[in-house]
Amino acid sequence: MSIILAALLGYLCGSVPFGLLLTKAAGLGDIRAIGSGNIGSTNVLRTGRKDLAAATLLLDALKGTVPVWLAQHMWGDAAALTAAAAAFAGHILPVWLKFRGGKGVATFLGTLLAIAPLAALVFAVVWLLVAYASRWSSAAALAASGLIPFVLLALREEPVPLVYAGLMVVLWFMHRANIMRLLAGSEPKIGAKP
Repeated sequence: MSIILAALLGYLCGSVPFGLLLTKAAGLGDIRAIGSGNIGSTNVLRTGRKDLAAATLLLDALKGTVPVWLAQHMWGDAAALTAAAAAFAGHILPVWLKFRGGKGVATFLGTLLAIAPLAALVFAVVWLLVAYASRWSSAAALAASGLIPFVLLALREEPVPLVYAGLMVVLWFMHRANIMRLLAGSEPKIGAKP
């Protein structure tokens, strides 16, 4: 029962589309109608509102951190890991948006912050370095997430590295169009207007 409750908690928290809610509240319309059509912070940044993009990033991360932390304290490690996977799934497949959500980067990081803070720090540093050097948010996300299963192998026992390897595969799958554009040299830079 605790695993089911953790999954529900994670999914419901993860499924809140903060990017969409914040941009609509700010009078910017439907964020899905511009840029990549994504509800995440990178696309919110394309509206020119850095404050909304930062708020989206923070809230999308927290909707991963909070349910994992709660599940850990109420039901233990297995429930926390279940909540992490469910929150990530909720962001990508929110029932409120006909299962069309974001790509999961901030929520991935948020869950990681609750599960393995040092690994979350590695993710953040790698993301920032790659983003600064390349100006491609997608490349930064791919590099940072690709490193995490190996970092977790050094820090945590199974099944944590295995679960995050699975989440990384899903995250990369969600970025398949970005990968094709990166290979073609046509991927938009961070902050590029739609």
